[in-house]
Amino acid sequence: MINRTGILTASALLVGAGSLALGPVQPVQAEVSANIGVVSNYFFRGFSETDGGAAVQGGLDYEAASGFYLGTWASNVDFGDGTSYELDLYLGFADELDSGLGYDFGYVYFAYPDAPGSADFGELYGELSFSLFSVGAAYVVNDSSDSALVTGDLYYYAGLDFDLPDEFGLGFLVGRTAFDDSDAENYTHFTASLSKDTGAMGEFSFNLEYEDSFDKDLKAWVGWTIGF
Repeated sequence: MINRTGILTASALLVGAGSLALGPVQPVQAEVSANIGVVSNYFFRGFSETDGGAAVQGGLDYEAASGFYLGTWASNVDFGDGTSYELDLYLGFADELDSGLGYDFGYVYFAYPDAPGSADFGELYGELSFSLFSVGAAYVVNDSSDSALVTGDLYYYAGLDFDLPDEFGLGFLVGRTAFDDSDAENYTHFTASLSKDTGAMGEFSFNLEYEDSFDKDLKAWVGWTIGF
């Protein structure tokens, strides 16, 4: 979903612009930034949110020198029930210690304003990162009658991100969703991405998605994101 952290969405993390890998944020002064992107398929933790179709996505963020941040992010979706868009609202605190250990903790509210029922839910999330590595988790703390995730559901993941020559990047992530309902089938998803940062033209990426419990098909998608 939002494109700030891996915790929230694999798509966003790997496309760039706010990053999936909940990387440490080190603003030297308060600043406002924006991003916009286009993806051939919008994935959230291994599953398409657009029924295999393309999405236009964008966000607005405020970051203070203290490491506090807040923002919003939106994307079109297609759940087959008339829901047309998702709107995420989030806030948190992120920084990096002198040792190189980064952290990011916050809350995100996933809203679907035109859903036929009440589909909103919210999560507390956190991530630790060091060098190439990151680990994180998100825990649902509030839900609604028709939300896809409910209070008590847990998502956790680990990621690796490599900087390659000529502004290329390579990323890998494995995430696990553990449902609070003992009758629901927990699952693991895998994501890989090759990206290219072109500077003024933004970042382009080629991505692969796989989840191990349902259709079990390897899916590929491409994305472009630019920040302002």
